[in-house]
Amino acid sequence: MNIRKNRYDHTQVESSALNDILFIFLLFFLIVSTLANPNVIKVTLPNAKSNTKSKQTVVVSINRDHQFFVGNNPVPEDQLKQALAPKIASESVDATIVVNADKSVPIEYVVDVMEVAHELNAKVVLATAHPNP
Repeated sequence: MNIRKNRYDHTQVESSALNDILFIFLLFFLIVSTLANPNVIKVTLPNAKSNTKSKQTVVVSINRDHQFFVGNNPVPEDQLKQALAPKIASESVDATIVVNADKSVPIEYVVDVMEVAHELNAKVVLATAHPNP
Protein backbone atom coordinates (compact mmCIF):
# COMPACT_ATOMS: atom_id res chain seq x y z
CA MET A 1 0.00 0.00 0.00
CA ASN A 2 1.42 3.35 -1.05
CA ILE A 3 0.61 5.98 1.57
CA ARG A 4 2.93 8.66 0.20
CA LYS A 5 1.30 11.45 -1.74
CA ASN A 6 2.59 12.42 -5.10
CA ARG A 7 4.32 15.77 -4.52
CA TYR A 8 5.35 16.54 -8.04
CA ASP A 9 3.95 19.88 -9.13
CA HIS A 10 3.70 20.48 -12.82
CA THR A 11 4.63 24.04 -13.76
CA GLN A 12 2.77 25.69 -16.59
CA VAL A 13 3.12 29.03 -18.25
CA GLU A 14 -0.19 30.61 -19.17
CA SER A 15 0.17 32.10 -22.63
CA SER A 16 -3.45 32.60 -23.58
CA ALA A 17 -3.26 36.39 -23.05
CA LEU A 18 -0.07 36.62 -25.14
CA ASN A 19 -1.98 36.08 -28.38
CA ASP A 20 -4.35 38.92 -27.56
CA ILE A 21 -1.50 41.29 -26.74
CA LEU A 22 0.38 40.44 -29.95
CA PHE A 23 -2.78 40.97 -31.99
CA ILE A 24 -3.31 44.41 -30.41
CA PHE A 25 0.33 45.35 -31.13
CA LEU A 26 -0.07 44.24 -34.74
CA LEU A 27 -3.19 46.38 -35.19
CA PHE A 28 -1.52 49.35 -33.52
CA PHE A 29 1.55 49.24 -35.79
CA LEU A 30 -0.58 48.78 -38.93
CA ILE A 31 -2.67 51.83 -38.08
CA VAL A 32 0.34 53.96 -37.16
CA SER A 33 2.20 53.02 -40.35
CA THR A 34 -0.70 54.23 -42.50
CA LEU A 35 -0.71 57.58 -40.70
CA ALA A 36 3.03 58.14 -41.23
CA ASN A 37 2.69 59.16 -44.90
CA PRO A 38 4.02 62.73 -45.31
CA ASN A 39 2.32 63.28 -48.70
CA VAL A 40 -1.34 63.70 -47.89
CA ILE A 41 -2.35 65.04 -51.29
CA LYS A 42 -3.10 62.09 -53.54
CA VAL A 43 -1.46 62.34 -56.95
CA THR A 44 -0.59 59.63 -59.44
CA LEU A 45 3.13 59.91 -60.12
CA PRO A 46 4.77 58.96 -63.42
CA ASN A 47 7.11 55.95 -63.42
CA ALA A 48 10.89 56.11 -63.58
CA LYS A 49 13.67 53.55 -64.00
CA SER A 50 15.66 54.74 -61.00
CA ASN A 51 15.02 56.24 -57.61
CA THR A 52 15.22 60.03 -58.02
CA LYS A 53 14.11 61.10 -54.56
CA SER A 54 16.25 63.74 -52.91
CA LYS A 55 16.28 65.29 -49.47
CA GLN A 56 12.86 66.90 -49.25
CA THR A 57 12.99 70.46 -48.09
CA VAL A 58 9.89 71.99 -49.69
CA VAL A 59 7.20 69.92 -51.42
CA VAL A 60 5.04 71.46 -54.15
CA SER A 61 2.14 69.26 -55.27
CA ILE A 62 -0.03 69.72 -58.34
CA ASN A 63 -3.19 67.59 -58.43
CA ARG A 64 -5.22 66.57 -61.46
CA ASP A 65 -7.46 69.64 -61.02
CA HIS A 66 -4.37 71.86 -61.58
CA GLN A 67 -4.37 73.11 -57.98
CA PHE A 68 -1.01 73.96 -56.40
CA PHE A 69 -0.11 73.00 -52.82
CA VAL A 70 2.97 74.05 -50.86
CA GLY A 71 3.20 71.34 -48.23
CA ASN A 72 -0.48 70.81 -47.42
CA ASN A 73 -1.58 74.41 -47.99
CA PRO A 74 -3.38 75.32 -51.23
CA VAL A 75 -1.72 78.22 -53.05
CA PRO A 76 -2.88 80.04 -56.21
CA GLU A 77 -0.42 79.72 -59.07
CA ASP A 78 0.30 83.44 -59.20
CA GLN A 79 1.24 83.48 -55.49
CA LEU A 80 3.56 80.49 -55.66
CA LYS A 81 6.74 82.56 -55.43
CA GLN A 82 5.48 84.44 -52.36
CA ALA A 83 4.57 81.15 -50.65
CA LEU A 84 7.93 79.48 -51.44
CA ALA A 85 10.26 82.40 -50.67
CA PRO A 86 10.05 82.21 -46.84
CA LYS A 87 10.44 78.43 -46.83
CA ILE A 88 13.45 78.52 -49.16
CA ALA A 89 15.06 81.32 -47.15
CA SER A 90 14.81 79.25 -43.95
CA GLU A 91 16.60 76.28 -45.56
CA SER A 92 20.32 75.83 -46.01
CA VAL A 93 22.33 76.93 -49.06
CA ASP A 94 21.24 73.88 -51.09
CA ALA A 95 17.48 74.35 -50.88
CA THR A 96 15.49 71.81 -52.87
CA ILE A 97 11.92 71.90 -54.14
CA VAL A 98 10.32 68.50 -54.74
CA VAL A 99 7.52 68.60 -57.31
CA ASN A 100 4.77 66.01 -56.93
CA ALA A 101 2.71 66.41 -60.09
CA ASP A 102 -0.07 64.12 -61.20
CA LYS A 103 0.85 62.45 -64.48
CA SER A 104 -2.20 64.01 -66.18
CA VAL A 105 -0.96 67.55 -65.41
CA PRO A 106 0.42 69.40 -68.46
CA ILE A 107 4.16 69.96 -68.32
CA GLU A 108 3.72 73.74 -68.44
CA TYR A 109 2.61 73.73 -64.79
CA VAL A 110 5.75 71.87 -63.76
CA VAL A 111 7.85 74.32 -65.79
CA ASP A 112 6.18 77.21 -63.94
CA VAL A 113 7.34 75.71 -60.64
CA MET A 114 10.82 75.22 -62.07
CA GLU A 115 10.97 78.87 -63.14
CA VAL A 116 9.97 80.01 -59.65
CA ALA A 117 12.64 77.75 -58.16
CA HIS A 118 15.23 79.19 -60.54
CA GLU A 119 14.29 82.71 -59.46
CA LEU A 120 14.72 81.64 -55.80
CA ASN A 121 18.06 79.87 -56.54
CA ALA A 122 16.71 76.49 -55.47
CA LYS A 123 17.15 73.06 -56.98
CA VAL A 124 14.14 71.20 -58.39
CA VAL A 125 13.47 67.48 -58.21
CA LEU A 126 10.53 65.83 -59.94
CA ALA A 127 9.05 63.03 -57.84
CA THR A 128 8.25 59.80 -59.64
CA ALA A 129 6.70 56.50 -58.63
CA HIS A 130 8.89 53.59 -57.60
CA PRO A 131 10.27 51.62 -60.53
CA ASN A 132 8.47 48.38 -61.36
CA PRO A 133 10.68 45.33 -60.80
